[in-house]
Amino acid sequence: MPRWWRAQAKLNLYLHVVGRRSDGYHLLDSLVAFADLGDEIAAAPSARLSLKIEGRFASKLDANRESNLVWRAAQMLAQRLGRKPDAALTLKKNLPVAAGIGGGSSDAAATLNALSDLWGGEVNGQLLAEVGLSLGADVPACLAARPCWVGGIGEEVELAPGLPAAFLVLANPGVPLPTAAVFRAYRAPFSTPARFAAMPASLAEFVDLLAARRNDLTAAAIAQVPAIAALIERLASAEGALLSRMSGSGATCFALFATAREARAAAAAIRAEQPDWWVAEGGLSTP
Repeated sequence: MPRWWRAQAKLNLYLHVVGRRSDGYHLLDSLVAFADLGDEIAAAPSARLSLKIEGRFASKLDANRESNLVWRAAQMLAQRLGRKPDAALTLKKNLPVAAGIGGGSSDAAATLNALSDLWGGEVNGQLLAEVGLSLGADVPACLAARPCWVGGIGEEVELAPGLPAAFLVLANPGVPLPTAAVFRAYRAPFSTPARFAAMPASLAEFVDLLAARRNDLTAAAIAQVPAIAALIERLASAEGALLSRMSGSGATCFALFATAREARAAAAAIRAEQPDWWVAEGGLSTP
């Protein structure tokens, strides 16, 4: 039986746009963390490369496998190793597509890890990092899959101390929102980096620090998908919600809670009110 690798949902707990490069790419400062839910990847020996996609959101992916980050990750890693991409890959697509939670990037990172395991000692961490960065600016953080500070266009990753324990609810209105469209619409003045001097031990202090920061892309995303404003407002009104915010470039938003019970109750209530939304609850990975 092949081993399944989790491609965890990536959350920008805050995201400041701090500048813009001459090539048009925006420079970021962000605290990134991961939820204990996401897509899943498996890799098994095969005479040739294949990719099977299943799960709730399988039909939302581009039918052209050459544009799929899982396929591209396998092809690129095999090329760097000078070997055939002899693996049968399966992607369980549990997360919505173009949702601001790093689904494709996390899938690519999990694929690199799965193939590293399948192909044995030929692969090292430096090679994975190089291949990951060539696939996309979010992939290095997803390879780390633990709390980290992110800078540059996303390629500068510095591991952060463990976060206080927290639970969360994620909600998405079912509308894909391409990252490029949000950055094109961004018109606000640039912010400054806002990393913490030290990671607080208590959730209350952690939330206070996050509340003093923001996601600078929120207004640009709402201009593209107005339902994001309702998402944030509904999450904020949930009993026990400590902070609600959009993740990444949207349209997924999240709220933090102190207990799993509060998160489960909030998710159940929102699902009942908004059956067309994607709603999930879980924990914040803290190591």
